[in-house]
Amino acid sequence: MTEPNVLSSLSSALAETIARAAPAIVSVHSHRARATGFVWKTGLVVTADEALADEGEIEIQFADGSRRQATVVGRDHTTDIALLRVDGAAAPVKLSTGSPALGSLAVIVAADRGAPTARLGMVALSGPAWRSLRGGEIDARIELDVRLRHSQQGGLALDAAGEPFGMAVLGPRRVLTIPATTIERVATQLEKSGRIARGYLGVGLQPVRLDDGLGAMVMNVDKAGPSAAAGIRQGDVIIAVNGEKLSGVRALSRGLGPQSVGTVVELTVHRGGEPLNFKVTVGERPET
Repeated sequence: MTEPNVLSSLSSALAETIARAAPAIVSVHSHRARATGFVWKTGLVVTADEALADEGEIEIQFADGSRRQATVVGRDHTTDIALLRVDGAAAPVKLSTGSPALGSLAVIVAADRGAPTARLGMVALSGPAWRSLRGGEIDARIELDVRLRHSQQGGLALDAAGEPFGMAVLGPRRVLTIPATTIERVATQLEKSGRIARGYLGVGLQPVRLDDGLGAMVMNVDKAGPSAAAGIRQGDVIIAVNGEKLSGVRALSRGLGPQSVGTVVELTVHRGGEPLNFKVTVGERPET
């Protein structure tokens, strides 16, 4: 009997890795949308929020072919994490909080109508924490050089040792991984309260270009909000936050993460051509 060569050994190892992860992978069906999810805890499934429909019933299809109706526990658009509750006997997966090395192999285990699927790629970028365009705090930036179908969003990303280090989602240019640390933090909060607290100034803003930079014009003010309590009015133009020039409305919004609730920020505004400073205690964004 001939000795196995390097490629056959690698192939066998990958197949074993995928087989170990597959039982925790599920298909998520929601109003003409299909995605992948994984059993995070008994009765709780994590999936990609972007791939989940905004309305209609949700059905989970397990690896054994069984189907169950699911309900939404909570969703966080900023980190692309949704948590679903479902009856099912699939064993939860244990996430690894380590980050894969640049250039290392990565396997995405997903599902298509309940059947496990797999993709092999490489870690193309492994970097520090970052903020998503919607202001979510992502604990590490991990990009994968791999192709991913829409229905495979929410699949588990595994390293070469078979450790699941995150959830694969479609980014603007490459496949991104929402790391395990972010999933554990956000899913735990969603399980507890059904939502993620976000900072709230209570103003509607419109970007404006000034002679010396950018500003944000206050288009409307929530009369019961933090800015109204501080004295900010409609028509004011915010030009600085805590003494730093405003770099844009989006940057201001992205700074209103969960940790901002209860903090005091100093907003510098132009009113009638004169600069004024206001101290605003950031509130918690109300549910819509």
